Amino acid sequence: MPAFIDCHTHACWAGDRLDEWELKQRGATYLEILESGGGIMSTVRAVRKATLEQLTESLLDRLNWMLAEGTTACEVKSGYGLSTKDELKMLDAIVLADQNWAGRASPTACIGHAKDADIADFVDRTINETLPAVHERYPSVTIDAYTEQGAWSVEETVRLFSAAKDLGHPLRIHADQFNALGMLEAAIELGALSVDHLEATEPDSLTTLAQSKTMGVMLPCSGFHVDDRYGDGRAFIDANGALAIATNVNPGSAPCLSMPMAIALATRKLGITAAESICASTINSAHLLGFNDLGTLDVGTQADLIMLRHSDERQLGYTFGGSHVELVICNGAIVA
Repeated sequence: MPAFIDCHTHACWAGDRLDEWELKQRGATYLEILESGGGIMSTVRAVRKATLEQLTESLLDRLNWMLAEGTTACEVKSGYGLSTKDELKMLDAIVLADQNWAGRASPTACIGHAKDADIADFVDRTINETLPAVHERYPSVTIDAYTEQGAWSVEETVRLFSAAKDLGHPLRIHADQFNALGMLEAAIELGALSVDHLEATEPDSLTTLAQSKTMGVMLPCSGFHVDDRYGDGRAFIDANGALAIATNVNPGSAPCLSMPMAIALATRKLGITAAESICASTINSAHLLGFNDLGTLDVGTQADLIMLRHSDERQLGYTFGGSHVELVICNGAIVA
């Protein structure tokens, strides 16, 4: 079958969040950890200390783990630098890792990921300094942001996205993970490529998204790890929405590099079938990332293929844990 395409990842980071995981086990919520200076900001501090070489090496390690799980193409976001120089360092690391990986990694500049309270007028600085610097070095890179209580507001995100759109950048957005604040509707109006998360999306808004040209991306590994909330994949597909699923691999809310695990969760928690999950993790994700030669078996497409250990592909949704993938072929060559 076609190899997996992981269309939403934060696979470039430094440090770990194991201490915070123990806090969560004792009852602290994700937003409480974020608001107390932990969460994303703890990873930001580690990324700022890391060298370009260290970030590149650790990202390559994760990409090779993903490759063994059947993922031959993915998106990788920045967003743990927050300062101009560190966001550029992350994007440089993603590009360097891509050049040294058997698969294909597409960078996204997630410069609206969080707010650094130690930087005065952070939103203005991001829009007026970081965005132009990213545009100069990577003029066609997708711009992303995280709209949520304690992170970027709808108004702030719209300001960033309007400026990015004026410069010609494609847009993607994290929205409705914990609260539906209205960013989904704003993203559609701005022509965003996708709205990602959708755990807190109201049924009417989900239908609005399904009937737009903007894709929906659901991230069941986050719900599994954080709060057991999931997007309604069944309702979205039934409303003719174009759905993609992804691991959202990151050190805080989704420490999972396995697309088979995302598929197993999708069939249980998003209400969709194994066939729909396979579509959402191959050709739909390829379309979202602009990888038009991947995600399907057809004459003229690149030979990114996997062979499963199973005799029935529905086992991808039925069986969880263990190794599903017997062989990984990337661009016609056996790589795992």
